[in-house]
Amino acid sequence: MNQKPLVRTVAAVFAAAVLLGAGYIVGTRHSATDAPMASAAAATPSEPGDKVDPKTGRKVLYWHDPMTPNQHFDKPGKSPFMNMELQPVFADEGGSSGIRVDSGLQQNLGIRYATVRRQGTAEGFDAVGTTQFDESTADVVQSRVTGYIDHLYASAPMQRVAKGAPIASLFVPDWLAPQEEYLALKRGGMDDALLEAARARMRAMSIPEGFIASLDRSGKAQTHVTLFAQEAGVLTELNVRDGAMVVPGQTLAKVAGLSKLWLIVEIPESLALQVQPGMVVDAAFAGDPSQHFSGHIREILPGISTDSRTLQARLEIDNAGQKLTPGMLMRARISGAKPVSRLLVPSEAVITTGKRTIVIVRNNDGRMQPVVVTVGNDAGDNTEVTSGLTEGQQVVASGQFLIDSEASLKSILPKLEGSAAPGASAPASASASASAPAAAQTYETTGKVEKITSSDITFSHQPVPALGWGAMTMTFGKPSPAAFPEIKTGESVHFVFRQSDDGYQLTKVEPVGGMK
Repeated sequence: MNQKPLVRTVAAVFAAAVLLGAGYIVGTRHSATDAPMASAAAATPSEPGDKVDPKTGRKVLYWHDPMTPNQHFDKPGKSPFMNMELQPVFADEGGSSGIRVDSGLQQNLGIRYATVRRQGTAEGFDAVGTTQFDESTADVVQSRVTGYIDHLYASAPMQRVAKGAPIASLFVPDWLAPQEEYLALKRGGMDDALLEAARARMRAMSIPEGFIASLDRSGKAQTHVTLFAQEAGVLTELNVRDGAMVVPGQTLAKVAGLSKLWLIVEIPESLALQVQPGMVVDAAFAGDPSQHFSGHIREILPGISTDSRTLQARLEIDNAGQKLTPGMLMRARISGAKPVSRLLVPSEAVITTGKRTIVIVRNNDGRMQPVVVTVGNDAGDNTEVTSGLTEGQQVVASGQFLIDSEASLKSILPKLEGSAAPGASAPASASASASAPAAAQTYETTGKVEKITSSDITFSHQPVPALGWGAMTMTFGKPSPAAFPEIKTGESVHFVFRQSDDGYQLTKVEPVGGMK
């Protein structure tokens, strides 16, 4: 009575075993069949004459050095730039040597993009300048006769004077004789011809017409004359003192006006060929940027300063309000009369390394790639690009990962993507990582010690696949000056390193034996 259920149970177990075995066999066959198909699907069919990677059999577009991705090579070999193997770029990768960044990671990093655009901007550049007295309007106070300073009204240079203010009083002894002669002829009733000849003699001796007219009215000779300032301004020169003797043509003082000033703009030598007379200048006082003064370049002064390597341009600015004084520093924007079409990118997108200038470009497939560009002048918050980009391209305008080589991108972005990948860890591990900092990832390889200093060690090492590095010679930092004392130059070693804010730091170095 209990045997029937037992028989049925044994039969069910046997049937399940049979089905499981059949499934395993079928699955094995399908896996063995699908593996070559998957490999075939991964590899791009190649035609006769195509370049093929001997390791993978995949079609190769070209080989390149990850440190200089814009230089392409037709065959594998050593990079001419660094001691490392050239890396292939496969046809099934679309020929893109850029890096693809997860969209979530882009949002976390705050990456912003900008479009390369063409815009008409006024051709110009920024410079600095200083204000000076306008020498073309300066009033020169000179003596026309031989005399003596009877009284000096001005006290010192750089004194402000009003229009018509007295500068100095002169005693001229030579004026006495011609005036007394004229009075004698007049009292003697001489004819008008003799009197006119006496007047002409007085004029020749620079006796003013007012003195001659007063001589007719009062009958008294005058030997003192006062010199006045013809314009209001500043006494830039005072060359005499009380009682000093003066001669004809001697400059007693110079008065420079303040209603108009010269602005002398210092043009860098590299921009000397761009500046032309007539260009518009908008100048702002360095102490108060809200104060603007404008004018046109009147002339380019000849010669380059040997000290500052600058060319000087001069223009006249209106100072009717007398807010400016000579010697003030001004920030000047020099621009042409007609706008010029330029290719512009945000200035923050441009990375200057010292040897080259690059921007990070976002390709149509979403990958990001560094591109070497040539830049021109700045236009506000934008920078002109003269070569390397085309209108409509997208560039990275901000982001913490802006790096100037594809190799650096490959070494950093995979770690960032891994940390941001969804489902990479369970909630329990996520909470644990929040409470304790994650350990820095380490990498290891072998190499030969080329040089040892107190701060670093240089190796010619084997490839590091985790970072996408080929064999190369590279320097790694030491954790302390006394670290790894047993390591010698020329020794073959196995070393472990990690990436830090200061570069790549060694954590372990040990000899592996063999040749030195």
